[in-house]
Amino acid sequence: MIGNDIVDLALARKESNWKRNRFLDKIFTIKEQLLIADNENPEIMIWNLWSRKEAAYKIYNRETGIRGYFPLRLECSYENEISGSVSIKGNTYFTKTIISNAFVHTIAVVKKENFDAIKKINSNETVSKANGIPFIIDKQTKIIKPVSISHHGRFWEGITLID
Repeated sequence: MIGNDIVDLALARKESNWKRNRFLDKIFTIKEQLLIADNENPEIMIWNLWSRKEAAYKIYNRETGIRGYFPLRLECSYENEISGSVSIKGNTYFTKTIISNAFVHTIAVVKKENFDAIKKINSNETVSKANGIPFIIDKQTKIIKPVSISHHGRFWEGITLID
């Protein structure tokens, strides 16, 4: 299973006032808030942690069928700026994050070895959904393959797993 999330930093700056009262309390655990407060660039840390939670949520939703908004139940374990994991109700998902001046992009997987099997898909790929869960049909094998789609502002990312 896979999940991914991308944050357009320019749009996030425009639409999200993360400095407003109680914003962080609604999204981040105490442990995560300490990571944000101790970081030299708290804004990037916020979107780093947020994208990890969102990417992991996509796997959790696919595995359990549970939908909802519960960011405090998803807790990030931060190894470094690019690696970590997210846990929820006994499930752990591993994350890798890319940070640029323009975006923060995270991929989450169930098994670390799946990072080696990630394949990007094009935005013109035909993506279907079943119960809100996206998939593609491999043109050669006709096998249904799970995909994760994320878009925010100027950016779109789609991924699947290679065989």
